[in-house]
Amino acid sequence: MYKRIILIALALMPLVTIAQNDDAAAVHKVLDDQVTYWNKGDVVTFMKGYWNNDSVMFVTKNGPVYGYQTVLAHYKKSFPNKAAMGDLTFSGLILKRLSSEYYFVVGAFHLKGTANLDGNFTLLFRKIGGAWKIIVDHSS
Repeated sequence: MYKRIILIALALMPLVTIAQNDDAAAVHKVLDDQVTYWNKGDVVTFMKGYWNNDSVMFVTKNGPVYGYQTVLAHYKKSFPNKAAMGDLTFSGLILKRLSSEYYFVVGAFHLKGTANLDGNFTLLFRKIGGAWKIIVDHSS
């Protein structure tokens, strides 16, 4: 009996690993797409990486901001055009799977352009409707 359970568990392990690798790749793709759209000056499409919901949270130096539209308005106000947005890169990304539904990401951002900004961020991703979305963003 125990041998059968162990054999089944061993047989399923590659499937779990594949799912984790696919999820990690999907989270990376969200981040890659955000860089691409940011660097095109397209903040609206950049925001597709975020959960379009009133509960999404963006933590700023002034405290948390809630809601997809509020976060979008914050970005539009802070970065009104492509020149202000500059070119974005991420570095030092660490992805930590918390469960089949959540990923935690730590990294650094670099904006080069009119204003050169460097900082760090933490993101909480949630798999919603089969897609990975940022539900909490703390950037400083």
